[in-house]
Amino acid sequence: MQPVFMNLKVLLPFRIFAEKTGVSRIIAETQEGSFGLLPHRLDCVAALAPGILTYEDEAEGEIYVAVDEGVLVKTGLDVLVSVRNAIGGTDLDQLRAAVEREFLNLDKREQSVRSVLAKMESSFIRRLAEFHHE
Repeated sequence: MQPVFMNLKVLLPFRIFAEKTGVSRIIAETQEGSFGLLPHRLDCVAALAPGILTYEDEAEGEIYVAVDEGVLVKTGLDVLVSVRNAIGGTDLDQLRAAVEREFLNLDKREQSVRSVLAKMESSFIRRLAEFHHE
């Protein structure tokens, strides 16, 4: 019996980060923990948390990619990973540090921006209501 492999595509908002064939297994991280994919696993969808995506390629062996939050979709032998940002590398310690430094801090900045925008929106609505009552 011949081995079965998956096709992996990692997409960023404006480009394709990686497109691999011959992938034998994938390990991804969600808010609930890590999970693995093998070629014959049932189709699924998962919301990814910032972390390390690991996959094994028949040509290159085990490969690590630091990914920001996103979505993983498995249909048949095709696995599509769509994330906001990704960093490739071979040293797990450096990749883990990159996740903490780049992706998690970005989330804090986004929360700060959202808070400022919410204050601006509420101020605008209050002023609009005052204008309407005049």
